[in-house]
Amino acid sequence: MQNTMNLLDAALQLHPAPYWHKKLNLSRNVLHTAKIRGNLSPAVAGALAEAMGEPVEKWIVIAALESERESACKARMVRKFITGAALAGTLMASAGTATASAANTAVLESPTVYYVK
Repeated sequence: MQNTMNLLDAALQLHPAPYWHKKLNLSRNVLHTAKIRGNLSPAVAGALAEAMGEPVEKWIVIAALESERESACKARMVRKFITGAALAGTLMASAGTATASAANTAVLESPTVYYVK
């Protein structure tokens, strides 16, 4: 599973922490504290993802799940999110390409017909 530390590491490879503190208007120790805790808050993860061009909703959900205590509900939501999102992304990517291809073929092969009332 991807985690917010992966996001933070990627951000810090792009720019140093002071850059992100200034860009996101964070106090100087927010990212350092997050590194020690081992996760980002959902708000910071979302803002960082947005600034990096990453999918914001995905990182907010990951951060929210990380901050939850271990429980059967958390385990179920992690499974649902990870397998559901991964499966949906794979299926949507495949379906999107196939659908677009079929639509383009249908448009090219069918003549345009206009009905006048």
